[in-house]
Amino acid sequence: MTRIRTTGAPVSLRRREDGAMKLSTFIPLKIRRRGVSKVIVRPEVGAGGEGALPGNGNSGGSQHDNPLQVALSRAFHWQRLLDDGRVGSGSEIAKLEGLHHSTVNELLRLTLLEPATIQSILAGKQPRCMSLLWFQRNPLPLDWALQRQVVERFDA
Repeated sequence: MTRIRTTGAPVSLRRREDGAMKLSTFIPLKIRRRGVSKVIVRPEVGAGGEGALPGNGNSGGSQHDNPLQVALSRAFHWQRLLDDGRVGSGSEIAKLEGLHHSTVNELLRLTLLEPATIQSILAGKQPRCMSLLWFQRNPLPLDWALQRQVVERFDA
């Protein structure tokens, strides 16, 4: 579940007829289809331009791939369960979560990503064609330097 955090003031605040307050806020985001999924894309904004999102130090846009971010979160949660000894295997996690064991093992591979790649995904700054489906269909090398080479070729 995505949580929305308040980072600024509302654009307008009106009292409705029933006495309740109605809050209207403009959020400059675009939703784009990528394959069968939808991603949130921040519009391109010039330095200091209108529509810049609070806390965004760069002037470029970003796209948050929610399925990929959720998969990363689940993978790291499951890895912690394994590391703490609360579960014994990916198959045990699969039974608890009601998933196929191969799904759990595919997602656990995401914990082996280079930290910079993980940070770029969480910040919405991953290459446009990087998706959860790509990670499920393509093995990545364990060596982080080789992973960087693969990632650099994404949008080349």
